[in-house]
Amino acid sequence: MNPPVAFLADPPLSPAVTAAYEGDLTSDGYVNNLTRVWCWRPDVLESFQALRADLLADSGLSPREVAVLVAATAAARGDAYCALAWGARLADLSDEATAAQVLRGADSDLSERENALAAWSRQVVRDPNAATGAHVQRLRDAGLSDQEIFEATTLIAFRLAFSTVNDALGARPDPQLAEKAPRLVREAVTFGRPVQAPTYPALIDSGAG
Repeated sequence: MNPPVAFLADPPLSPAVTAAYEGDLTSDGYVNNLTRVWCWRPDVLESFQALRADLLADSGLSPREVAVLVAATAAARGDAYCALAWGARLADLSDEATAAQVLRGADSDLSERENALAAWSRQVVRDPNAATGAHVQRLRDAGLSDQEIFEATTLIAFRLAFSTVNDALGARPDPQLAEKAPRLVREAVTFGRPVQAPTYPALIDSGAG
């Protein structure tokens, strides 16, 4: 039996679990620790992923703006898993120094829209009840429409829900994820759960328990 990757044991294999694992193997080359956690209800995982995709399908937010938003959200939440993943994605869309700065809470190299989105992410994470009309007006002044503001806020909330499940149930960042992340991104992620030490190959049959 393989050691657990979180506080929960691996879920029993089923066609839906196998499909989720195969999806990870196709996209990433390994089965993500968070997928093993969420595969106690693979139907919920699929629905959640579809809902997030629907939110952004017709959004005016650019891929880089989404990466800024999620990286800032993950860092403010203290979620190492998503910070590594989205910090690396932001580095691909900009550069690793910019991504590392966003993870550290510094936004000097961002556009006006991106800067406003990063600040809004941190506000929503830390104290949504302290948000004011002035915070929202800053987003408008940076060029965001009210629909984009709604989409950004909803995406932040979705990411917080996702991070909360992963963190509370002990899902540790995959060693492969950390290895692929740029050095400056790795160095900026000084919070959250530590990266799991590589102990076994992430094969599809490893979900059998």
